[in-house]
Amino acid sequence: MSKFNIDNDAIRQLAELLDDTNLTEIEVAAGDNRIRVARQGTMVAAAPAAPVAAAPAPVAASVAAAPSDAASHPGAVKSPMVGVVYFAPEPGAAPFISVGSSVSEGQTVMLIEAMKTFNPIRAPKSGKVSQILATDGHPVEYDEPLIIIE
Repeated sequence: MSKFNIDNDAIRQLAELLDDTNLTEIEVAAGDNRIRVARQGTMVAAAPAAPVAAAPAPVAASVAAAPSDAASHPGAVKSPMVGVVYFAPEPGAAPFISVGSSVSEGQTVMLIEAMKTFNPIRAPKSGKVSQILATDGHPVEYDEPLIIIE
């Protein structure tokens, strides 16, 4: 069995990545060496978090139904990557858009943070924002509908 040197900085960076992306586990391999960092299930189902998550459940249910219909909408702006969506340039700042906002083609409508880089998402066409499907500060998946521009 070969000796495996533990890189504490790499483990800390992986743990931070778990926090930043809300993932439950991550594994990195280099040759025969592997590092796996995982959250324990008890952290996810902590008692204080349950009441907070229960309150927005009705809203989440209606939003969850909307993306399936919204994905085929011709005005859907879909996520080009996996990351965390932000509708304002910084905390406390005014959002880029709101429902009813008029946008022009090429205008920044949100940011998606991926790998600690903020990527501007621009409007593919001019129009009016009729729906905002994503939630500010929450993770999004690739090709997930984020907003609808009519």
